[in-house]
Amino acid sequence: MLKEGDKAPNVTLDLPDGSKTSVAGEAGKILVLYFYPKDDTPGCTTEAQGFTALADDFARAGATIIGVSKDSAARHQKFIDKYGLKLRLASDSDGSVCEAFGTWIEKSLYGRQYMGIDRATFLIGKDGTIARIWRKVKVKGHAEEVLAAAKAL
Repeated sequence: MLKEGDKAPNVTLDLPDGSKTSVAGEAGKILVLYFYPKDDTPGCTTEAQGFTALADDFARAGATIIGVSKDSAARHQKFIDKYGLKLRLASDSDGSVCEAFGTWIEKSLYGRQYMGIDRATFLIGKDGTIARIWRKVKVKGHAEEVLAAAKAL
């Protein structure tokens, strides 16, 4: 399990426009890498809108925001367009990014066990080191908390 102070895994991220980026490719910037279960669901929409509302503040702090889920690039683009999101969303169709960050976990709903994405955020410093980790994220106020931590780096 990753912990604060560890070097972030250098995973490749597939973006909706067909391009790719990687954690190493974002070196020299503060990277907010947040994992969420599914596009266009209530909690995930609220979280994305929270980060979008503060996108200019994150940019002034030198931070880039990338959300990660297993949704397809086309679904991500529809989600971005529908809500006017000002962040990049990456598709993790094979689950390798979630595995690398330890966010693919067993969950339980109404007594049924299943595998899914743990809502988690990783704040990665300019040197590629994980500065902060939030697991089991509660959406309300989360973007503000991450912004405060990013400004402190």
